[in-house]
Amino acid sequence: MAPQILLVEDNEMNRDMLQRRLNRKGFDVAVAVDGYDALTAISKLAPDLILMDVGLPQLDGLATTRQLKGQASTQHIPIIMLTANAMEEDRKSAFAAGCDDFETKPINFARLLEKISQHLGR
Repeated sequence: MAPQILLVEDNEMNRDMLQRRLNRKGFDVAVAVDGYDALTAISKLAPDLILMDVGLPQLDGLATTRQLKGQASTQHIPIIMLTANAMEEDRKSAFAAGCDDFETKPINFARLLEKISQHLGR
């Protein structure tokens, strides 16, 4: 069975491109467009890994990650934060919120695949 990834990204172009590329690599990809959408999706899907954009409308990626890492039922799911903000402060904020890894935009797909494989133990 293909590992399931939840891609939480509000930008339609980024979301579609990343979803297609991950599907071609054999992942089952579900999408969410904001933090609330992600929380709803996670309760139904139980993904193996989450790719979380920081700058989401309504409930941002950091707040969503804090909620997920604060719940026993979801705290084990690896979360890779995706952001255009590459400053060390942004990195620290992501890890402080509970992210397991960090990838800057524009996405280096080969590096992202390595991180995904590492967190899925493949």
